[in-house]
Amino acid sequence: MLSLAKLARSLSRRLKFISRPLGKLVYEFYENWLYTQVSEGPIPKHIAIIPDGNRRWARNQGLDANVGHEVGYERLEEVLSWLWDLGVKVVTVYAMSYENCVRRPEEEKAHLFNLMKRGVDKFINERILERYKVRVRFLGRLDIIPENLRAEIRKIEELSSQYGEKILNVALCYGGRQEIIDAVRVLMRDVKEGKVGVDEISEDLFIKYLPLASDLPTLDLSEPDLVIRTSGELRISNFLLWHIAYSELYFCDVFWPEFRRIDLLRAIRAYQKRQRRFGA
Repeated sequence: MLSLAKLARSLSRRLKFISRPLGKLVYEFYENWLYTQVSEGPIPKHIAIIPDGNRRWARNQGLDANVGHEVGYERLEEVLSWLWDLGVKVVTVYAMSYENCVRRPEEEKAHLFNLMKRGVDKFINERILERYKVRVRFLGRLDIIPENLRAEIRKIEELSSQYGEKILNVALCYGGRQEIIDAVRVLMRDVKEGKVGVDEISEDLFIKYLPLASDLPTLDLSEPDLVIRTSGELRISNFLLWHIAYSELYFCDVFWPEFRRIDLLRAIRAYQKRQRRFGA
């Protein structure tokens, strides 16, 4: 027989459930159902994200663009936790393109760099690295970012180097074309110095010169299984040009600050329904 206290707690839970708006109940039911469907299928090992639409979302709300970046950063924290809880091993986020870093207004860039520094500090100080056993790596032309941010990047990369269960790649001041050109320069230098013969050059060799592929447990982890872009734009924007040759692409209409867990689950469900052929 239920005690009075247990009966009161049970009644309280039921009353809370009944008092919820119907729309929220339907949403929660659908989200849980979708999670069950997705979790029973193959989960992508590597997901790459182009979190687009922060500024347009802010404009639509009558807000300053910097507010959009703030909300977008908070959403990224949530999405990363969803991905890691699903068991995704590698996540690559397009934080800022090379073009963003050289063309955006100085004030906006300063805000973005400060936001990233704050995010790195939070990962360290709130022990997120330890909680998820995640290794953090930054890719791109880091020589053009402020020194105080570079120092924090070096710190988090060193602190997280002991982990490897999960990997977070942050593409900052990054461009796919620039990455390939930089790799070609290093490869040509090795050929000139006799370290590599011209006839030895192959795809398997070349990929080892690309930063994303370095220090990964296996080279195949450098190639995203799924690329997600928000905001309704249907382009790649110079992101991971070598690595996504056979990736599945998913374009989502919502702006990044509005990206929900069901949007992520729908993207993974779409991936699960596709037949990957790798050119065959």
